[in-house]
Formats: sequence, structure tokens, C-alpha cells
Amino acid sequence: MEERSIVVVGGGPAGLTAGIYAARVGLRPLLIERGVLGGKVRFTERLENFPGFSAGVEGHKLIAEMEGQARRFGVEFTTADIIEVKPVDEHLEVIGNGLRIQTEAVIVATGTGPRPLGVPGEERLRGKGVSYCALSDASLFRHREVAVVGGGDSAVKEALFLARTASRVYVIHRRDTLRAAQVLQEAAMAEPKITFVWDSVVTEVLGSDWVEGVKVKNLKTGEEDCLEVSGLVVFIGNQPNSGLVGQVVELDPHGFIVTNEEMRTSHPRILAAGDVRRKRLRDAVTAVADGALAATVAHGIIRHR
Repeated sequence: MEERSIVVVGGGPAGLTAGIYAARVGLRPLLIERGVLGGKVRFTERLENFPGFSAGVEGHKLIAEMEGQARRFGVEFTTADIIEVKPVDEHLEVIGNGLRIQTEAVIVATGTGPRPLGVPGEERLRGKGVSYCALSDASLFRHREVAVVGGGDSAVKEALFLARTASRVYVIHRRDTLRAAQVLQEAAMAEPKITFVWDSVVTEVLGSDWVEGVKVKNLKTGEEDCLEVSGLVVFIGNQPNSGLVGQVVELDPHGFIVTNEEMRTSHPRILAAGDVRRKRLRDAVTAVADGALAATVAHGIIRHR
């Protein structure tokens, strides 16, 4: 079995920063990511509030710089889907597909994943017109009509992005007002390709091999209608990717990992950083801070073992 001083699970801003800080103090961290590095930030068209970039920065460029910095300091990377972190005596075992590592500390930085609607047809047509990331799937909807579900910042940003190439974008929201920032609301209201479907929810996704439409129910009148669209993009919130430690550390009622201000969980050798932990603000800036602190605290745990 391979042995490591520390393993970081997750390659978004929190995980990359944790890797950088761990490497700088000589821990030779292994960072494990199941997909592409960067998490949601990689697919963010532009971050306007990340310090140091007066004109904003494209998500994929920020992640590329972080990855380059991590590699320069000696962070090692591997790809695997981690299914469990298991305490064994005084150590931890990190278990994934074809991978088993013994380590003294683990930083969980697995972030969040999209919350599905949970309606008929959604899972069956996932990847066949049902999407949870407009930026990566926008080419599929070029010159087509598409529906976006949600009323927050992410939903409105993605609707505006899709409006560049789609023929029409329906924004379906269960309330009669948006929750997005005022500047985003104004931009969406001024976009002629965007049509709002207020007080409504999607009840079914229609289609055989590809999305052909969605059934929509008005919550105030009870009336049901069908929108003929070729795509459905869902932005109704996120759920934490905390299952790998769900039986080992304390989770809040929503599944987020409970930590103290030092990123420590209820297990003395497991720390959490970024969006996967319970916190008020989830964005790239706070994720980076979490990762730095988690690695610093982990170094202390390992040094005083």
C-alpha cells in the first residue's frame, strides 16, 4: 500500500491551495481529483471579484495558473474517484477505484455538485440535452431554444451566456422575482432573447433520445403547459460532495461537513476546505483561504503525531 504524509481530495481552488501550502512545508502532498482540475471555477466565464485582477479573470486561466504554481512547488497529482476515507488505527486509508493509500491526514476539498430537479425524464436525458453547466455545453444549444431553471446569480449568468448563441432562452423560476444581483437582473431583463416564466416549476422533461420539451406548472394557478425546447439547464443550488467521509465526520442536516475555524472536523486527522464545508460564503476567495489554513493546521497535526 502506498504511504503519504497527507492527501488532498479535490482539485478546485481550495484543494490546489492546500496542496501548495502543504508542499511548501515539505509534506509532499498527493492531490486526487476525479475529473478535471478547477471544479466549478474552471467553467466560470469570468470571476469579477477575485482580488488582483482589475478586469476580472477567466476561470480556466486562473486554474491553469494555480495548477502551474502547485506543480512548481512539487504537488503530485493523480486521477481517481475516491469512495471512502477510512480510519485505521492511527492512520487513514483513502480508497478509490484502483487506489488505496495510507496517510496521516486528509484534507477534503471535494466541493459541491449540482442539485437535480428530481423530475421524470431528467436523469434519463442527462447529457442528452439536460445540463448543469451552460458554459461547457453551450455548443449543444447553438441556434436552439433552451430553458434555464433557477433565479439566482448562477442561473441568470448562464442564461445571459446562452443568449449569445441560442435562439431563445426561457428562464423558469418558482417565484415572481429573481434572487440574482441587481446588475444581473437588469442585464437579463434587457436581453431580448430571454423570456421569463414566473411562478413555475418543471414537472417533467420530455424526449426520447434528446430533450424535446419540458412540462411546466404554474404554482399560483395550477395550470400546466409544455415548452418546446431542445435543452434544459438546471441551476437550483448545489449539494455537498461529502459522501466519502459521511460515516466518519459530523455533517450538518444538508450534508455539509461541520468544521471549526481551523478547518478541523470531528475526526482529528480529517480537515475540510472550500464549498464542501458548512460556511456562510462559498466562492473562490474563501475556498483559497480555507485551503491555506487547512494545510497549515494539517502540518501541525503531522508534526506533533
